[in-house]
Formats: sequence, structure tokens, C-alpha cells
Amino acid sequence: MPAKIYPAAQERILEIWDYTERKWNEKQADAHVRELVAEIEVVASQRHRWRPVLDESMKGVYFFRHRLHYIFFRELSKRRLGVISVLQENMDIPARLREDSERG
Repeated sequence: MPAKIYPAAQERILEIWDYTERKWNEKQADAHVRELVAEIEVVASQRHRWRPVLDESMKGVYFFRHRLHYIFFRELSKRRLGVISVLQENMDIPARLREDSERG
């Protein structure tokens, strides 16, 4: 079953697409986002790649890194993730993650 991408994460993925399209082109943006989403599906079954978020208020939230992005998620069921946020490494990750997790 595919991952559930929550609205805040969908917005972040669209931001990534927009940035990539402006910097390179539409074809590259499509490929980049497809790769990112495919990696989420792969990691769902690779628990050894999951790292817990250490903030006590985010208990049960994990992340993994893919290229320049951190993908934050909860486990919804075996091999199904609920993606909360996708953030680039140069962002204020704690603040953006709190914001995205509150929006759901």
C-alpha cells in the first residue's frame, strides 16, 4: 500500500518540484519528485534506515535522508508510512517540522 502523504508534505514536495523546475527544467523536476516518492516506498520496508526524531513532543516520528532532503514520517501500519514533511537540509528543520506536524 502506498505511503500517505499529508497535506503539509504535499506542499513541500510541490515546492521542491517548483524549485527544481526553475533551476533546471520540467523534466528534471518530474524525475526528482518521482525518485523522492519512490524512495519513500523503498524505505517503508527498510526499518534499519529509520532514525527517530529525538524531540519528546514528536514521539513516534522518524526520518531518513535522501540526497539533500529529510523525510519525516510515522508508521501507519506494517510497510505503510504517513509522510509528515519533506525538508531540505539547509532549512530550519526543527521549526519547519513543528509547523508541518501541527498542520497534519
